[in-house]
Amino acid sequence: MVELRPTCEHCNKPLPPDSREARICSYECTFCAACVESVLGNVYPNCGGGFVPRPIRPSKNWKGDNFLGQDPASTTTKNRPVDLAAHESFSAAIKTIPPEKR
Repeated sequence: MVELRPTCEHCNKPLPPDSREARICSYECTFCAACVESVLGNVYPNCGGGFVPRPIRPSKNWKGDNFLGQDPASTTTKNRPVDLAAHESFSAAIKTIPPEKR
């Protein structure tokens, strides 16, 4: 189950469970759309993969207790700003390659 982390790991912007600005990598690291696009260039700093929009968990119990009330979002903040110089060096060779081909 997706953890639904509460903030951007780079800039610490709040990303509530219903945020359409939240982006995740395949390891569920969470960043805001602005940081993914303008800071990271859609290159995940730890492995070089890309990001996708984070799914939104329903707030209402439409069926089978599969909703935020039963499975709440995480409240654990992971604020780990990216070292921009290191990221630029790392991403330089791969940022022009589409994420699905990296």
